[in-house]
Parts: sequence; C-alpha cells; structure tokens
Amino acid sequence: MKVKTILVSQPEPKMENSPYSKLIDKEKVKVDFRPFIHVEGVDAKDVRQQKIDLKNYTAIILTSRNAVDHFFRIAEEMRFKVPDSMKYFCQSEAVAYYLQKYVVYRKRKIYVGKRNFPELVPLFKKYKGEKFLLPSSDALKPIVPEILDELDIEWKRAIFYKTVISDLSDLRDVYYDILVFFSPSGIESLLQNFPDFEQNDTRIAVFGNSTVNAATDAGLRIDIKAPTPETPSMTMALQKYINTANKK
Repeated sequence: MKVKTILVSQPEPKMENSPYSKLIDKEKVKVDFRPFIHVEGVDAKDVRQQKIDLKNYTAIILTSRNAVDHFFRIAEEMRFKVPDSMKYFCQSEAVAYYLQKYVVYRKRKIYVGKRNFPELVPLFKKYKGEKFLLPSSDALKPIVPEILDELDIEWKRAIFYKTVISDLSDLRDVYYDILVFFSPSGIESLLQNFPDFEQNDTRIAVFGNSTVNAATDAGLRIDIKAPTPETPSMTMALQKYINTANKK
C-alpha cells in the first residue's frame, strides 16, 4: 500500500530545512508531529524528600536538554546560586550547546562526550574526586546507573522531572499510513490511549533496540527499523520504505 500520511510521535523540529521537510518535499507525503509523551517537572519539595541538597555537589551530569532545564529550574526554586566553579559533564555536543542558555561557556568547566553515555567514562575517571549529581527523569536508561556504579566515583541520582503519557483522544478516528516511535514510552502511550488498537494496514516505524523490543512485546508488526548501517536515521529509513511502497 502506498504511503501518503505519517504521524511522528515527537514534537515538530524547530529548525528550518529539517530532514522531515526534505522528506515531505521529495516524496509528497503529509507528515504530522504529535508528542505521545511529555515531561512534567517535579517540585522542589519532592526533590528535598529525595534528600538532595544542591550545595553538596561539585559536578552535574547532563544527559539531555530536559535535564539542563530542570536542574536550573530546581536550583531557582531552592534559591540555590549555582557557583561558577560547578563542572558540567554533558552527554553530547547538543546538550553542551544548550547549556549556554544558562551558563557562560567555559571549556574548562564543561566536559563533553561524543554522543553516547559510555563515552563520558574517561572524563569521569579523570575527575573522580568530584561529587556528581545526575538530574534525571523517572525513566532512565539502565546503562547510565550501571556505568556510574562501576566507576570509583561519588554520585547520586535525583528525579527532577517525570515522563507523562499525553492525552491523544482526539486522534481516535484519525488514520495514518505510518506511525513513528522513538521510545518504549511512545509505544506505552499508544496502547494506553487506544487499548483496542488494531494495526491492520498501519505501518509501524521504530528507532532503537529498546523501542523494537517494546513494540514486539506489545504484539505490533514492525515494518521500518532504524538505525541500520544502510539507514542510520529515521528519515532515511522512511524514505527508503516510501520509495519502495509508492513505486508499486
């Protein structure tokens, strides 16, 4: 069956000329964006109940832009002035760049991995004397605490925000040719919003092994997977599939 409509379970990219814009122009398909999950901040009272005192930490581990936003939000709510001496260990260049929204960029205070969390390990080993705080959501990839526990460092996790399933009831009678998912939480949201969901001719596209596993466990048929050596991004995987499907 030909592909005419796609629903991506994430916010619409803010940048102009995003890969999705190119996909729309090239393949003449309609692409809608709708977050299936969203983030809600935990208040300072809840953070205090986790026995977190920000002044006890000398370094912050930041795995996402959400972590950046909610660390500084909590600091403000707690009336904690973040010292200039604070060190920031950012999982990726994108997170480090986003951090400039809150701090003056000092290379000696901001330490950056390439993309994946394990790539930060040499930096943690180099600065093992620091007291690390990991602001996170309630849903944290298991690999993060596993790696930190294996290192001889002092660290603590604090839940500063939570992943919440969005209300999608207005989509009940809307049909898309392809649904695109990037996390197990997105799959969970689909099934919670539509417990009677029947896949039929809807194609399911998934990104990452954990999302593949969640979709499989839910009994969904996976039609499109990324990343692969041939299609490292979701838009590339979609384009390849559409090229084949729309030629028939």
